[in-house]
Amino acid sequence: MFKIALRGVTAAALLTVPLTTTAVADSARHVAPLPLTAAVDLLPTAVESRDGYQRAAFKHWVDADRDSCNTRAEVLIAESRVQPTIEAGCKVTAGEWYSYYDGVTVTAPGGLDIDHMVPLAEAWDSGASAWTAARREAYANDLDADRSLVAVTAKTNRSKADQDPADWLPPLADARCTYTADWVATKLRWLLTVDDRERATLAGLAEGCGQQPVEYEPAP
Repeated sequence: MFKIALRGVTAAALLTVPLTTTAVADSARHVAPLPLTAAVDLLPTAVESRDGYQRAAFKHWVDADRDSCNTRAEVLIAESRVQPTIEAGCKVTAGEWYSYYDGVTVTAPGGLDIDHMVPLAEAWDSGASAWTAARREAYANDLDADRSLVAVTAKTNRSKADQDPADWLPPLADARCTYTADWVATKLRWLLTVDDRERATLAGLAEGCGQQPVEYEPAP
């Protein structure tokens, strides 16, 4: 992924915070990198169902840490390749973002959407329908994994909509192995399932991606 900053913690903070028991435990939760083909094999298979889905079931773009910046703003700030311009109320008005789905550089945030790597509807189909409202909110605002949320051009995000890789892939061919790895990592992080068609597509993509690694940390 093309990211320039860790979300939710600064480099300076990492240097000054002592290694606590909690930090050690968090480190232990990290799964060692896997080849993409092996990661696809770990995905559980299940039939998908969209029964009862409503987008409102996933409360999103919240200000979880109450710093005046909602989730969208946090992603824009973290992913800007230059120091972003931020006005009162944490309104991000300028910066420079690379939309890796289509290889386009954007300087006005109005041209960007924040994409859920695995769309909310797809997450619902794949297991989130059984989650609590709190867990769905955590999923929709997941700032602890860079691949969960990504700033991309509004055009590509709306083209993707709620489709899985069997029906949509980034228009930039060079982005597809990264995208496949990010998709698989997100599903593994949140213990989401795949259906047979999705699995077959992911397996086929993985075969053409060489040693593309997959890294993820199970969600709390």
